[in-house]
Amino acid sequence: MDDSAHAPRATAPSATSPHRAPAASASAQIKPSLVELFTAFAKVSLSGFGGVLAWSRRMMVEERKWLSDEQFNETYALCAFLPGGNILNFSVMFGARFRGAWGAVAAASGLMGPPLLLVLLIGGVYAHYGDLPLLRRALAGVAAAAAGLMLATVAKMARPLLRQRVVAGPLIAFATFAAIGVMHWPLPLVLAVIVPASILAAMVRS
Repeated sequence: MDDSAHAPRATAPSATSPHRAPAASASAQIKPSLVELFTAFAKVSLSGFGGVLAWSRRMMVEERKWLSDEQFNETYALCAFLPGGNILNFSVMFGARFRGAWGAVAAASGLMGPPLLLVLLIGGVYAHYGDLPLLRRALAGVAAAAAGLMLATVAKMARPLLRQRVVAGPLIAFATFAAIGVMHWPLPLVLAVIVPASILAAMVRS
């Protein structure tokens, strides 16, 4: 009798093998719903006194973990070069990335809707009481806090560039700051030089 009939046959690894589980879980990404998109951007807009960049990064990267540090920097950099408000562009791109056109509508509505009602209310109050010295001092304090928030956010956004140990990234960032913030050169002229230089540096690195 042939013994090969009783020999155990080698089977191919199953698709549910434990060796494949880590790869599958690593590729999974948190996908927010339409309601989550609306509420997240509404919370960002209502919390963002002095600008919403700091709050949007905290929400998307640190709290909800919908984006990594690098993904946030890349998305916001693209939004900064597009016409219109940076954070509005960001909300549209972010919502469309996860939920398509309806996601863009939900995110933009959450960003613009609640602040519009609040601004109309505050605008009416300021029209009547804007000349009071106490209110002027309060606004000056809010402006100082907003500047501090912006500096803290810039420092957090710069961390991925420093972790990558790439010299070109920090140099381009410093050159852009010096050209616009110190030398006061025209923004279109600076972008015409900085954008090609950034693209070239990324191509050389890859």
